[in-house]
Formats: sequence, structure tokens, C-alpha cells
Amino acid sequence: MAACWRPRAWARKPLTFATHPLIFHPCTAASRRSFHITSRLGTSNMPRMEVELTAPNGRKWTQPLGLFINNEFVASSNGQTLASINPTTEQEICSVFAATADDVDAAVAAARKAFKDPSWKKLSGTERGALLWRLADLIEQHKETLATIETLDNGKPYKAALEEDLADVISVFRYYAGYADKNFGQVIDVGPDKLAYTLKQPVGVCGQIIPWNYPLDMAAWKLGPALCCGNTVVLKLAEQTPLSMLYAAKLIKEAGFPPGVVNVINGHGREAGAALVQHPDVDKIAFTGSTATGKEVMKMAAATMKDITLETGGKSPLVVFEDADLDLAATWAHIGIMSNQGQICTATSRLLVHDKIYDEFLARFKAKVQEISVLGDPFDESTFQGPQVTKAQYERVLSYIRSGQEEGAAVVLGGQPAPQQGKGFFVAPTVFANVKPHMKIFREEIFGPCVVVVAFRTEEEAIELANDTTYGLGSAVFTKDLVRAHRVAREIEAGMVWINSSNDSDFRIPFGGVKQSGIGRELGEAALSAYCHIKAVHVNMAA
Repeated sequence: MAACWRPRAWARKPLTFATHPLIFHPCTAASRRSFHITSRLGTSNMPRMEVELTAPNGRKWTQPLGLFINNEFVASSNGQTLASINPTTEQEICSVFAATADDVDAAVAAARKAFKDPSWKKLSGTERGALLWRLADLIEQHKETLATIETLDNGKPYKAALEEDLADVISVFRYYAGYADKNFGQVIDVGPDKLAYTLKQPVGVCGQIIPWNYPLDMAAWKLGPALCCGNTVVLKLAEQTPLSMLYAAKLIKEAGFPPGVVNVINGHGREAGAALVQHPDVDKIAFTGSTATGKEVMKMAAATMKDITLETGGKSPLVVFEDADLDLAATWAHIGIMSNQGQICTATSRLLVHDKIYDEFLARFKAKVQEISVLGDPFDESTFQGPQVTKAQYERVLSYIRSGQEEGAAVVLGGQPAPQQGKGFFVAPTVFANVKPHMKIFREEIFGPCVVVVAFRTEEEAIELANDTTYGLGSAVFTKDLVRAHRVAREIEAGMVWINSSNDSDFRIPFGGVKQSGIGRELGEAALSAYCHIKAVHVNMAA
């Protein structure tokens, strides 16, 4: 997991508090044409809580549809639902219950009760670690099903979901399982008349809001450190991709976590997300999504002065100096922007290339995109790029392509929709040249398979271009001169810098940004600080 041919789950993005139509049936006739569905009906007084699904790869599973509160799946208080759409076929998979503010109240109450209950509060760190390890084992046992659900609901290639995302999910839980009994306080020597020591104690009830681009991975990044430190959680899923984590909720119960320790809710951001952020009995909010929504989260959390961590947008530069290995640079530049359909927060979407090697690099980069970025059915082994996650995201990407053309940039590759057999939210991998720093495609996060290539002449100019953004999440530098590499890495305003690679993140290394790319860090030991308070205890030894 230390390095990977394609990036893991560094990402996030848009979890906007947007509306979706409410659909009150569990599945449609259209969805039955793309894969088999058998509903498990409830009684006349009980709504259906699950449905049997069969994916195009032949895998079958029982899909939960409810809100997971207190270790049980329940309907929303008013029966409202939201539909999950297969972005490959544009057909509905099924509908899941969507939480109201009352349902958020119920989930938070369950988490608060569990936080105080001896069944969780009195567990040692070693015992919490054992639960996390057991959850990791169960996820590993069910990884093919979870990868299948992720591909169906999100559109990412099955091979990437299985070999990259699920591998990272399992590693993250095992990493924090190991840390659960090693997050120590200190004894501080202040002289013989006083004993002073610190305790690391859990924050309390944590509201966690995850995005749609890496549903399982982003959940693991948040649940792992929170549970490691002894917190309880209400996890709000992205309304676009709720299915995989609902299935994983069954495994949380099976692993032995007490009721209420982890609650998983679906719902619209404007309703369930806002209620969670503003809830007076939630002690902390962790959000991954767009910068615009992150700002709204900050405003809403301010009323109760909650702890917050935010992982938001990015417009990451990848700098190629004249002495770089151009094949290596082209290979990693492709990985850095085209993986996961370009839906990665740290995507190196601005390629800054020395003018002496600009044409040669552009030619090699285009060839690499044409060779590797095979569009198609995400269940097909040969597919590298699946569809964008939703129609809204598909249209957003196409609007940026039009904007780039209107502002005078040259499309040297792609630039158009690419439906497969007339269906799906597919966008051809797009490369822009002749881009100026004032253009929207240079300045704004597109979150799709679109990249700009810009020339520079000096190291100083490269640094200036790299930092000419409101974001500061990821960055990359390609050069054989390691002295220069380290010098430039220090000057780039970003939370992460890759030297001679791009987006090969690792669960043991802190992940996060500066400027408008967020607050705080996820992954590694650094993530633990967001989920515990340090309490100082003073003992008067002379009493």
C-alpha cells in the first residue's frame, strides 16, 4: 500500500447540500432491465428494509435500505426516500430511506447514550482495537461484494474498487486498531511537589460527512481514528452513493460494536447534513466535500463552537522541470489526473511544464492518456475510466470544457461526451493547451478527467504559478535534481508534495491541505489529534 500504480482514496469532493427528487418506491422497472432485483417485503405495518440485487458481474447480495441507528435498520420518520442511480446505465438501482431532522435527532441520541454506556465507555483501548480488527477482517471477507456495490453505485472500475479502495479500507482499520491502546498521555516533570500528567480522552459524539467519490474509503478514514479514540459516530453518507456503506453497516454490527456506537444515515445534505452539523449534542464535525459547502459547514458549526476538521477542494499543480524523466513524468501525470474519472480532490489538474520540453512532454502525455484511459463498462477488466458519478457532475465537467474553449484554450485531446452504447455519464479524457492563468479551467476545480498544460521558464515562475490558487491540497515536482526538488517542495503552498510521483498517498502519512483546501489532517498518527482532547491533571504532592 505504500505506493500504487493508481491512487488510493485521496479524495473527496463534492458533498454539496443540494436537492434530489424524493422517490417513494424501492426500485423501478428500468432498474430491473440492468440487473436482477427481488424485494423483501415487510408486513402491512412494516416498510421493506432490504432488497436482493444482482450486479452485471453476477454477484448477488442483500442490500439494506434503511437508516442504521442503534445497530438496527429503520425507516425514515416520514417515509421519504432518495434514489440511487447507476451512472453507467442511467437507471435507478433502488431507493433508500432519507433521514429527516427527527431521524438525525434519533441517531445523535443513540450515539450520546452509547458514548456514556459502560459497554463502550469502559472498554480498554486494546478491546476497541480488537473490534476494529474484527471489522477489518469482515470487510476483507466481503470485499468482492463491497467492490461490486461501489462500482454499481459510483461508476468506478471494479478492479480499482477491489484492488485499491478496499485494500486501503482494510489497511486503515487495521492501522487504527493497532493505535487504539497506544495513544498515550504524558507525565510532566515539574518538580517534587507536584505530579502533573495528561490524559487523552475522546471528544464525544462525532458527526462525520463523507463524499461520493470514495464512499467506503472516506468512511474508513473518519471512522478509524474516531473509534480508535473511543468516540461514537453519526456518519452521514453522500446522497449520490449510499449503498456500499449501508452494506458495511451490517458488518459493524457483526463485528460486535455496541448499539449506537456507529450510526449510518442517508439523506439530503440540505436536510440531514445541515441538521447534523447544527445539532447541539454533536461535539465534532468532520467533513469532506467541496470548499463552498465546507464554508457553510463552518458557519453552521460556529453556533455551538464545535470542533471541526475539513478536507475540501483542490487545484493541485504538477511541475515538470527541464531535466525530468519525461516518461516517468507523463506516466504519473496521467495517474494524477485521470484516475477515478478525475474525481479526486488532490488531482494534479494543472501541469506546469518547462518551455524547453513543453512540446515533447505534451506529446508523451497525450500518448499515455490515449494508451491507458480506456473508457467503458466499469465491470470490464480492460476499463480504466468509468462514468462520472452523476448527471449533474457530468454536465458540470462539460460546462468547464465549453468555458475553456470560449476563453481561447486549445483542446488537444478529448473535449466531448463519450457515451458507451448511447448511455452513461462518460466524458472523454480532455487535455487543454494554450491556457492562461486567468482562465476558469486554470483556477477552478473541475473534478473530472480534464487537465491544463501551461509552460514556464524559470523555477521562480513555476513556484509562482503553482501557488497562484486559493487551494493548497496536493502538488508534485518532477526533476532529477533532488536539491531543487526539496527546495521547491518547501516553497509550494500545499499540505502534500510528491517528488517524482503523484497521488500515491498512504494510510500511514498525514493527508490534508492549507488555504481553502481545509483544516486539520486525516490518516497517520496526526488524525488522532482530531478525535481526542488532552486533559491536564495537577496533583499537589505537598498536601
